Amino acid sequence: MAYTLDTKVGEILDNTGAVKILEKHVPGISKNPMIGLAKGMTLKSLLAMPQAKQAGLTEDMVKQVLAEINALKK
Repeated sequence: MAYTLDTKVGEILDNTGAVKILEKHVPGISKNPMIGLAKGMTLKSLLAMPQAKQAGLTEDMVKQVLAEINALKK
């Protein structure tokens, strides 16, 4: 099953290939102490947070990363 904006952050972090891609785009993200708070959130709900906007995280950016992660499964 492909990852989408409705996928929980924790599901992506459980996939080592996906984590490598995340780290390529956002170095240090998987080791950030705050990531634990986001594990139960969907990517869509994470994007709705003001902190995501302040960090420059956009829906288009997340969709590009998801496409790259989903390509691993093919």
